[in-house]
Amino acid sequence: MKRKKHVTAILFVVLAGIILYWFAQGGTKGFAEDGGDQEKSRTKEKGDAAIAETKKKGIDGVDFSYDVFGAPPGQDPQETARKVMEKDIAEKPKVMTRQKHLLQDRYAMDCKTASGVTMTKGKPQPIGPAVKLKTGLSWETLGQMDAEEIKGKKAFPAGFDRLPHVKHEVGGQVFPQVQIKLFPRLERFDVDFDLPDCFLPEFPPPIFLTTHPELGDVSQGEVLHAENFDRLFRGLVTPVQLDGLRLLVTQFPQEEFNATHDRKTVHPSLGVTCLDCHVNFHTTGQFHLNPDTRPQKDRLRLDTVSLRGMFNQQIHGSKRSLRSVEDFTEFEQRTAYFNGDPIRAIKKGVNVIDRLLVAHMAQMQNMIDFPPAPKLDPMTGRLNRKKATPQEVQGEELFFGKARCAGCHQPPSYADHQMHDLHLERFGAQGDGPIKTFVLRGIKDSPPYLHDGRLLTLEDTVEFFNVVSELKLNREEKGALVAFMRAL
Repeated sequence: MKRKKHVTAILFVVLAGIILYWFAQGGTKGFAEDGGDQEKSRTKEKGDAAIAETKKKGIDGVDFSYDVFGAPPGQDPQETARKVMEKDIAEKPKVMTRQKHLLQDRYAMDCKTASGVTMTKGKPQPIGPAVKLKTGLSWETLGQMDAEEIKGKKAFPAGFDRLPHVKHEVGGQVFPQVQIKLFPRLERFDVDFDLPDCFLPEFPPPIFLTTHPELGDVSQGEVLHAENFDRLFRGLVTPVQLDGLRLLVTQFPQEEFNATHDRKTVHPSLGVTCLDCHVNFHTTGQFHLNPDTRPQKDRLRLDTVSLRGMFNQQIHGSKRSLRSVEDFTEFEQRTAYFNGDPIRAIKKGVNVIDRLLVAHMAQMQNMIDFPPAPKLDPMTGRLNRKKATPQEVQGEELFFGKARCAGCHQPPSYADHQMHDLHLERFGAQGDGPIKTFVLRGIKDSPPYLHDGRLLTLEDTVEFFNVVSELKLNREEKGALVAFMRAL
């Protein structure tokens, strides 16, 4: 009996081996061709349907992370996102035309330049004023009027009032076309940059290191990014600073540039880097909305500021008055990147950087110097009278005297590390509240001016403060002030 069972087991094993060999040699080829593909197709369809059905459960009011658009329960967020994108693309020409007309109403957009008046690397500086005045009004007449008269006659130029975001109801970071050409991932499908290139800083901006003033511009004419930072800076900075630079060129999720379905880019993105906005530690006029104000319509358009001379600044952020560059670096990720909304940050990819690494980033930022200013005395930050022109000397005397500029802009950085409120509501304009004093050292490289870029040229800036501060400067004095600031 035992022997029979043993023989049966051996026969079963042999039979199984034959069947396996038959399968291996393609014995089921015909079967697979006839019915296997159909079976696989049916299985895949069932699987896809099951996945789709399961995903539906997630948007039935349970998975709130899907509900980024405030879609009703049961509405597919992917479909909602597609419709929003189609709507944004369709409305884009109208949005851009509206902004174009607003700019044309406020400014003379034909950018004027002058021979020899250039930025550090040679790009012509825009010459103004570009702000348009009310019909029949001159700058001389406006400059003699006080706040009450200007308000009563509604004479305050529109170009002196807040400059809105190109799509203020949505906001978000917007990059100039010159930058998008190099980095297509920065292009939005709903808006374009609104100001002409002639009113923007030179691109790419030069980079100056405090540790190597003898080298001048160390950018070698390139834009710093993840693929070249090591080649350009290894050996020029310390290992800690190089690690900080690595993080400064690393993409992190941002409100409009990320991998979620409600992004404002056609393709998913890892996000934007610190040096996408602060290109080469400077700026090319990128703008968004300040994260500190609500409701949405009251938020301020905010131009990207230069990171040059951070080592000599004591407060950071137009509204936040952060007291260290480390705080500024860390909280940019938590506020500006996501409009001050931590819930959006969590949904799109919150990035919490360890404080040790934040210090590395800050160390690198603190190595960036201002561009050379050969007419300034290195000991005082004031003009070297032997090198300055008579007009520049007159401008300096006005700056520290009648024009009262030095009340906020003290050398060597030409800032006072304070926040000031200009109270523009006195003139019938929208008030901005307290804004930090911006650095004037190297100011010729940073058009447009004021926190929102409403002043396209240095001439516009002088006219603005002549009116707002009721200085009553004449044409010659205003020209001298501009000449002095170009020497800073």
